[in-house]
Amino acid sequence: MEPNEQPQQEQTQPVPQNNPDNQKPYDIEPNIEAALSYFLTPFSGIAVFILEKENKFVRFHAFQSILFGVVAFGAWSIASALTAVLIGLILIPIVQIATLILWFFLMYKAYKNEEYHLPLLGDIAKQQVNK
Repeated sequence: MEPNEQPQQEQTQPVPQNNPDNQKPYDIEPNIEAALSYFLTPFSGIAVFILEKENKFVRFHAFQSILFGVVAFGAWSIASALTAVLIGLILIPIVQIATLILWFFLMYKAYKNEEYHLPLLGDIAKQQVNK
């Protein structure tokens, strides 16, 4: 190497990405992913809906999970507000039990690869996914 010559910088090759833009950072079966979207509804539904870009089955269950979580929270809030007139004391356990049963049912249907539509909410979720 000559005194005036600058040392050449080492050229590096870009590291190939194992995760192209069209793939998810995880590898989960669609039925498991759909069932997990209900796990911490509506938060898990939001996460799955954002991460899943292609599978309409999973996106449907994720969006239905979001809607279900919002409606369940609304029903619980109304029942709680009605405790002032005592009917809420009866409604709160009914709402909680019904929500729990429906929550398990929706996770089970998603796990079994079934696209179960809740009345009204299922139609809204389907429309959102098909946009």
